[in-house]
Amino acid sequence: MSIKKLPERLINQIAAGEVIERPASIVKELVENSLDAGASSIDLDVQRGGVESIRVRDDGGGIGRNELALALERHATSKIASLEDLTAVRSLGFRGEALSSIAAVARLQITSRQAADEHAWVYRDGDIAPAAGGLGTLVEVRDLFYNVPARRKFLRAERTEAAHIDTLIKRTALGRMEVALRLSHNGRLVHDLPAAHDEAARLGRLGELCGEAFVSQCVQVRFSTSGLQVSGWIALPTFSRSQPDMQFFLVNRRAVRDKVLVHAARQAYQDVLYHGRHPAFVLFIELDPARVDVNVHPQKLEVRFRDSSMVHDGVRRAVHGALAEVRPGTSVPDADVVPFRVAQAPPQQNAFTLPVREQVARYAEFVAPQVSAAASPVTDMDQACPLGMAIAQLHGVFILAENAHGLVLVDMHAAHERITYERLKTAFDSDDIVAQPLLVPQLVQVSVQEAQLADQQADYFASLGMQLLRKGPQTVEVRQVPALLQHADVEQLVRDLLADLLEHGRSNRLREQRNEVLSTMACHCSVRAHRRLSLDEMNALLRDMERTERSGQCNHGRPTWVQFSIEDLDRLFLRGR
Repeated sequence: MSIKKLPERLINQIAAGEVIERPASIVKELVENSLDAGASSIDLDVQRGGVESIRVRDDGGGIGRNELALALERHATSKIASLEDLTAVRSLGFRGEALSSIAAVARLQITSRQAADEHAWVYRDGDIAPAAGGLGTLVEVRDLFYNVPARRKFLRAERTEAAHIDTLIKRTALGRMEVALRLSHNGRLVHDLPAAHDEAARLGRLGELCGEAFVSQCVQVRFSTSGLQVSGWIALPTFSRSQPDMQFFLVNRRAVRDKVLVHAARQAYQDVLYHGRHPAFVLFIELDPARVDVNVHPQKLEVRFRDSSMVHDGVRRAVHGALAEVRPGTSVPDADVVPFRVAQAPPQQNAFTLPVREQVARYAEFVAPQVSAAASPVTDMDQACPLGMAIAQLHGVFILAENAHGLVLVDMHAAHERITYERLKTAFDSDDIVAQPLLVPQLVQVSVQEAQLADQQADYFASLGMQLLRKGPQTVEVRQVPALLQHADVEQLVRDLLADLLEHGRSNRLREQRNEVLSTMACHCSVRAHRRLSLDEMNALLRDMERTERSGQCNHGRPTWVQFSIEDLDRLFLRGR
């Protein structure tokens, strides 16, 4: 076939295929334009999942009459003017293809008015005429893919397309809480979200979008390091999901999907989440726009970080630190007041044998000054000991304790398992890694790129207690491994380490496998079920829980204690107060 230039209309339709995948793609582009125009209120109305019509009205700056026709041209935009602007994009939209792509596959009408105009102007079928309209812009899109019937056949059911639009509005509403948003579908109001300018209003919007259960079981994250700020809300491990459907990342308030961020969050939850479950969170990542490339996906759904290791480490530390600070007696991870003061316990003689009986005399010295005979014992007990004081043991499995709020029920094995596990991690983190030479070095077949990486990162592997030598273009010889992992699957471990290094620039496989071993050790070292404990031993366990990180869950993600308020107990017996 001879070479020829494609018709302009076909070129536009091909370009539209990259930007407009479904009705939600149109909604995304139009809503982003409204936000970039400074809108404080956006109304969205869709019919039949957006296939029949989409109407987006905003109160932003509007488009001037002389620019209405230009706005529909390809590569026409007000958001960038030079390459320097493209390397530090601060707006949501910038490609200059949204309106032209929409016009290529649907019927488009724009009505807009700027503050200096006496009336609005409407663009329809290539003509511009005066119109009635308030300040801002109204974009109406009808008959999506009417001229590309093959594309229309790939659209899903109306309900599915409407769900995609709903998800998009949720992400937008979370990222721009100061903007009022309304969504209607087939004349029915789906979301009516007023602008949220204070913390109470933001939590209200969070509850509207993620559910009140999420709000009641989430903690706030505030973390900053050099050039990076991480904030938002993360759900406690007890509020986990069967699917990763409530994970929202907003980079410079742009909703994105990014495997670096997902990996960082998963690592932060790895010690406290039950296997097969997924965490829920809304996380805002703020950094210099020049350090993040948003121009890597036609629909701007993905980003690329200049320093992905720094971002990965910052997000992991932010989430990990927030979870670590959630202990009995704390309501938020960044609370200024620590609920109790604990004297430093003496080091254990043997890190692998951690009996339940602690320094009971030390606990008595700590508690006694704070609970005076003249004061209310229950109220002061709550200040000093959030989990209260033990009153009984049930079937040798559960500890019953009384605190200011009511009854606390503790799974003593799960609680002691977490305490033991955290102490073992601290003990091993404080010492140099002990390496174990292999009696017979093991050869591992890898790719050429992985073999090169093993050779280049020899010092890094040595710091982990491993010795890798390149023996051929695609062969690596393993001569030593950390002593704690000498019985691990060495071949699979090396493959996973190299894959992580290629993908993320770092790997935590050794730490993860080491922690799995320590978790098993902690389980076997912890107090067993049906063992009878004295009140002193039970109270010692409660005090250890109060000062141990992540003590709300055992190593497998199961809860270690639950609180029953007096109101809860009253309801059980049909009593009112």
